[in-house]
Amino acid sequence: TQEECAARLNSLMLIGSRRSLPDIALIEDYQIQYFLQDYADEFLPLNSFVDPSAYAPCKTGVNCLGDAVYGVPFDSGTAGLFYRLDLIEKAGYCEEDMRMLTWEKFIEIGKQVKEKTGKAMLAVNPSDLTLIRMMLQSAGAWYTDDTGELFLEGNEVLSQAAAIYKEMVVSGITVTVPDWNHFVHGFWEEKAAAVLTGSWVSAGILEQESQSGLWRVAQVPRMQDCPSSVNASSIGGSGWYIFRYAGMAKEAAQFLEETFASDLELIDLLAEKIKLVSTLKAARHSENYKKGLPFYGGQKIYSDLISWTYEIPQVNYGTDTYGTEEMIAALLQDILAGEDISKVLSDYQKEYGQHGRSKL
Repeated sequence: TQEECAARLNSLMLIGSRRSLPDIALIEDYQIQYFLQDYADEFLPLNSFVDPSAYAPCKTGVNCLGDAVYGVPFDSGTAGLFYRLDLIEKAGYCEEDMRMLTWEKFIEIGKQVKEKTGKAMLAVNPSDLTLIRMMLQSAGAWYTDDTGELFLEGNEVLSQAAAIYKEMVVSGITVTVPDWNHFVHGFWEEKAAAVLTGSWVSAGILEQESQSGLWRVAQVPRMQDCPSSVNASSIGGSGWYIFRYAGMAKEAAQFLEETFASDLELIDLLAEKIKLVSTLKAARHSENYKKGLPFYGGQKIYSDLISWTYEIPQVNYGTDTYGTEEMIAALLQDILAGEDISKVLSDYQKEYGQHGRSKL
């Protein structure tokens, strides 16, 4: 897993075992700033062939430290509202009704889906806060401020996101699942009418050939009472990084320059083979992104997802998204139990904000 890879890389750099490091690693955007801020000298700057302006704005900056660019942005992680049109129609709605939603309208539709079909709208894992992440980034906000420090007290976007999350759970439009496997089976087995997460989930949805033609994709909802929130967000995404002292840094740089940083034919192939939604601007004209998919009723979903990528606000993820989310998951349970949102955020800020930046 990404967490296991990150932990292994951290251990090797901590003990100085440079020859045991890979020449190239794919590192998730949520984790790279921890490595760059603590081990910048271990990574090879790629300014000679990585131009940030050639990529989607939301995926540049996270791969930089100061003026140095260290990563080749790869998959975008653009989020989408994947939904079962047949179940939505049974609730009295159509494709047009699912576009450019607010979260409030999404909840309203979810209630009708539950009433008319008996299905939940979403499967939710309380320890996996993708919904909160989507809401925050859609508004250009995060758990941290612009300097990467914990920002809970006074974080109005987080406060609104917590309120929306609570309303979804309390309203009964969600079904709780304990892990990723149950999450996937939630939409495979029609326990949930929709999936709200990164574009990469499409590969899993496509595995259920019996559901071909029933699925569609729309923009993620926006936060109605948050003026900065837009119908675009991201979950995940990653970049390629070179370890300067692993042994073949020069050759690794040449490889990245000639492949993921520039080879549009390769990107087009990966769009077909692994459903890659690339962050490279030039790749949006690739042939496989222009195709309508019968599974999605002929919708050109990858063309849509790429167009939404350029609307995603850029945020500073800080250095420990997952560590922070362990605490966010706990405070959400307090809020679901009825405690005041502002007070909970203030209490957790006082308890955890004084500890400074945490480590992996």
